[in-house]
Amino acid sequence: MIRALTGEISTLEIEVKASFGQHPDTEIYLSQPGLGQILGARVLAELGDDPHRYTSARARKNYAGTSPLTIASGRKTTVRARYVHNDRLLDALTRQAQSTLRASPGARAYYDTLRARGVGHQAALRQLTNRLVGLLHGCLKTRTPYNETTAWAHHNADQTPQNPTAA
Repeated sequence: MIRALTGEISTLEIEVKASFGQHPDTEIYLSQPGLGQILGARVLAELGDDPHRYTSARARKNYAGTSPLTIASGRKTTVRARYVHNDRLLDALTRQAQSTLRASPGARAYYDTLRARGVGHQAALRQLTNRLVGLLHGCLKTRTPYNETTAWAHHNADQTPQNPTAA
């Protein structure tokens, strides 16, 4: 029975890769750090491909369940993780974030900065996931592939403003 299931999984994987390869956004999804063909197909399937579905990066992050939920009542304000979300999408995005820690120096530096500030592993990973969803939204909106330098430039503390008159 295990051999039969393994064969079915392999067949399904081939079909997913072939179908995903035909989608017009494949190049953008595959350019994202931590997304391969299978994980990219999962994210695409869960987010959908309607370009007008998400009016902003915030809307996409809210749907993904990666953005924090702020609850304010009187003098008390708390920030929590969203509990109502698409489990399959959040799982795929979290796997992407975990893979990105090895694949992207900018993402690793962002995560390490959060951890150095005392943020726990899960919270730092959730913030990284939120950031990656925003990057994906920007890439899809502008129809451009992911660029490591552009994506993390404003998080780089050592970056100095460019002098346009320098030769």
